[in-house]
Amino acid sequence: MRRFAMLFLFLGVLIAQPVSASSDVVAKISLSNQTMQVYVNGLRRYSWPVSTARSGYRTPTGNYRPIRMHRTYFSKKYHGSPMPYSIFFHGGYAIHGTNYVKSLGRPASHGCVRLHPSNAAALFSLVKRHGAGNTQIVITR
Repeated sequence: MRRFAMLFLFLGVLIAQPVSASSDVVAKISLSNQTMQVYVNGLRRYSWPVSTARSGYRTPTGNYRPIRMHRTYFSKKYHGSPMPYSIFFHGGYAIHGTNYVKSLGRPASHGCVRLHPSNAAALFSLVKRHGAGNTQIVITR
């Protein structure tokens, strides 16, 4: 009986770990700088320009984990717009590639975090390799 109690306690600690717990992959998005810094095992590996919400829209701030991922995805809300390498992190909000690469580095989206398609592919691959449970998405002002 004592073993079961210890096992449940251990599993509870594993399952209930907050998002701020150590993660293999951390994507830090700065809304004010319109950049994403990607850390792998604590070391900065990438720094990319992004586009987040333009005026009249919002990109949520906070700490998240990937909820679902799609290599190929088309928006159901915005006229079937392509969203390659989508990593959904909060309801309909996602990090994804964009064809509007000239707008990267300034607010331009409906709330998602847009990346150059090759950068979105690299992030998607990292998250797949390390696992969604080992990935943290941090969005700050």
